Amino acid sequence: MNFMFGKSAINYIIQRNAMRHLTKSVLLSCLFATVSTVSTSVMAQSPVTNDTQNALFIVTSESLQTQGMSMVLANAMMQQGTKVNILLCDKAGDLALKTTNSATLKPQNVTPEGIMGKMLAAGAQVQVCALYLPNKGATASDLRDGITVAKPPEMAALMGRKDIKVFSN
Repeated sequence: MNFMFGKSAINYIIQRNAMRHLTKSVLLSCLFATVSTVSTSVMAQSPVTNDTQNALFIVTSESLQTQGMSMVLANAMMQQGTKVNILLCDKAGDLALKTTNSATLKPQNVTPEGIMGKMLAAGAQVQVCALYLPNKGATASDLRDGITVAKPPEMAALMGRKDIKVFSN
């Protein structure tokens, strides 16, 4: 039996393993580049689509920009054919009040409640959480037209439906 001992045997093993690793790395890199090129060209040829049929936006943030972006995204989904439901809780519940007049947001100079009003007119459902009005010291008559108080069992059922995507902030 011939055994190779010493530095030459170790160097041979290291070089052989390095070549195998390099070959695998090159092949994987080529495969990744091909897949990336194909997927990029397919994306460039296909229009953006939205497969979501139903969405629930739970908005709780007191941040004007977060509220605004939530409404912008909900509106965009609605324009793509998604049925939109909005649940306003905590400080975001203030958007539901007739007396709320937020500062306008650039670049479109719109308010979150203005976008929400347009979505309401187009068929979106907007509700305040069941805890909002009693803890705010307000009543249902203080809400903007078309906005109602959510019933927890109905909202829980909506949240649990498999055909609903839930977005929360």
